[in-house]
Amino acid sequence: MLAIRLMRMGSKKKPSYRIVVKEKLSKRDGAYLENVGFYNPTQNPAEVRLRMDRIQYWMEKGAQPTDIVRRLINRYGKQTQGEETASGASQS
Repeated sequence: MLAIRLMRMGSKKKPSYRIVVKEKLSKRDGAYLENVGFYNPTQNPAEVRLRMDRIQYWMEKGAQPTDIVRRLINRYGKQTQGEETASGASQS
């Protein structure tokens, strides 16, 4: 089974995370199928970059996001979708 989860990056006491698609039972920092985003909680406000089209694709294929990733998608995914529709409307 596939999972969309955080993969820790960064240095000691300065974490940043990649949001990746990987096998559910694999190691936290092991090999992954695709990098679908980035999360840096040390900045104020936290920096979050999500590729919602790819996240949606993998969720349709059966990938399950972890609780933290689900929260990030709900909080920041809606903001990016709102920005895309606003920028798309202004370009028309």
